[in-house]
Amino acid sequence: MAEEKEFTYPTGKLPMEELSRLLSRYTRKDPGIIVAPGIGKDATVISFGDKYLVAKSDPITFAADQIGWYAVHINANDVAAMGGTPRWFLATLLLPEGKTGPKEVEEIFSQISGACGELGVILCGGHTEISHGIDRPIVVGQMLGEVEKEKLVSPDKIRLGDEIILTKGIAIEGTALIARELKDLHSLLDEGILGRCRDLLHSPGISVVREARIASQAAAVHAMHDPTEGGLATGLFELADAAAVGLWVEMDRIHVLPETALLCEKLKLAPLGLLASGALLIAAAARDSERIIRALAAEGISASVIARVWEREKGVKLAERGKITDLPSFARDEVARLFEGRVG
Repeated sequence: MAEEKEFTYPTGKLPMEELSRLLSRYTRKDPGIIVAPGIGKDATVISFGDKYLVAKSDPITFAADQIGWYAVHINANDVAAMGGTPRWFLATLLLPEGKTGPKEVEEIFSQISGACGELGVILCGGHTEISHGIDRPIVVGQMLGEVEKEKLVSPDKIRLGDEIILTKGIAIEGTALIARELKDLHSLLDEGILGRCRDLLHSPGISVVREARIASQAAAVHAMHDPTEGGLATGLFELADAAAVGLWVEMDRIHVLPETALLCEKLKLAPLGLLASGALLIAAAARDSERIIRALAAEGISASVIARVWEREKGVKLAERGKITDLPSFARDEVARLFEGRVG
């Protein structure tokens, strides 16, 4: 009789239920921790004198040509989503043996330095090594920031009736990443379209630090969330879980970038489940939504209300073309599903 194969997780984030179980089992409470780790919480927040320290760690395993730049911005986004200002960055560089020389190392350091300069962040530490058993660079970043105590935002401040604003649209990072990583797309899309897809990385860009600051200055923001792996759909589920609420989501209000729509159509991907860094979810009282949207528009950042907060027992629903369904969930990001066995 054949031996049953041991279960292993697919690539991508751990399932939310499993991560929640592990966090509840293996983390300890501490009075100095203001925001503890949990689903939908972008960073941890620690009491630190007259301010709060905001700390985040995130790895970058794709985007090899811009990996250092990516690592800074992705980590900074999560600090900004708590209302914080990114200040200090540490990086652990794991580089493949037999493929790494002085040029490759210098390029990553240069990218990190450049991205830190863009954000006013200081590179203050980390670790660099040539590692056995990997075939591409990996950068694990840690961003530290600070926030005035009264300006901290977190999902537990969300209230029934709040509206959820989406900035820019989806899926900026996923679209750019696919176009940059896959070399076999010219049979599906011409170079002009692929060039526009690649350029999304910088315009409108994957950073949400600026819009987080603008929104926080415009009105009393209740929470923000940076949707990443699993796309906008997963980001909305995470936000709802963290706030213990339900959501009414309207598909026709969600801006899907035209490049994303075309790429997803050709590759048979779902835009709602595609890596969504570059967009920011902002929860605020309905009376403040228009003020936030106007403030963002004045700085050239598009935004729209895409959802409303309601009771948890009502679930997370999607209204589309007159039909009401459960918002689709994605056990793994569409990028991970596409890349499996295809990168290069």
